[in-house]
Amino acid sequence: MPRITVFNQKGGVGKTTTALNLAAALARAGEAPLTIDLDPQGHLTMLSGVGAITGDTSIYAFYRDNKPLTELTLQTERHSSLIPAHLELAKVDTQFGKGPNILNRLKLALIRENLNGVRPVIMDCSPLLGVLSLSAIFAADKVLIPVSADYLAVKGALQVEKTLNALGPVLKKRIERRYVITRFDGRRKMSWDIYNTFRERFGRELCETRIAESVSLAESPYAETDVFEHAPGSRGAQDYQALYEELRASDFLAMAA
Repeated sequence: MPRITVFNQKGGVGKTTTALNLAAALARAGEAPLTIDLDPQGHLTMLSGVGAITGDTSIYAFYRDNKPLTELTLQTERHSSLIPAHLELAKVDTQFGKGPNILNRLKLALIRENLNGVRPVIMDCSPLLGVLSLSAIFAADKVLIPVSADYLAVKGALQVEKTLNALGPVLKKRIERRYVITRFDGRRKMSWDIYNTFRERFGRELCETRIAESVSLAESPYAETDVFEHAPGSRGAQDYQALYEELRASDFLAMAA
């Protein structure tokens, strides 16, 4: 099954919302995903309902102590598993540098421990291009890039494209990617202008599905749950279900060749 990193170098574009709700859609389809929170803020961890986490029980212990990922994996209440984050992850860059050994450690552990042999892995990142985000990209088969429907997001997406293209020679492959527009308001001309700009720039790598601004997506984090649990009939749930179905139909959710 695929390893998918949700990444953007701009904050506030819906990375965690997308990671959480894509994993929820996979769980609803019976695919029991593993989510990995690589953001020191730990928002995905907080929304997954796994209780209090310490540095010793988070993925920080994998980097600091080489603790097996299987020992850090927690079962959530929503038919998925989580390797949680903790604020101590912010120390990783200064403690371990950015050499190939540290950047490949997560990928090698996922393969060695066979953690995605029969299930997809979804990795959530912070917007900083440091050890954690690079580790997630190195570990991924594919990258999903949420982009909010605003002018600065267009600039941010072009920066992501440069970053992924620059990493291609290092990884000896072109990183497969999809862009998905979030916070879309179909009443605003600017939203459509941005969508058309992305369609011209990225072609088939832009998802047809657009994630609209909705009350349900704004409220579900307050309820500490995904949008399917919070408001299953809502526009937000419909949009993330449509995104799952589009990614499934396009083989983005299949194992990379």
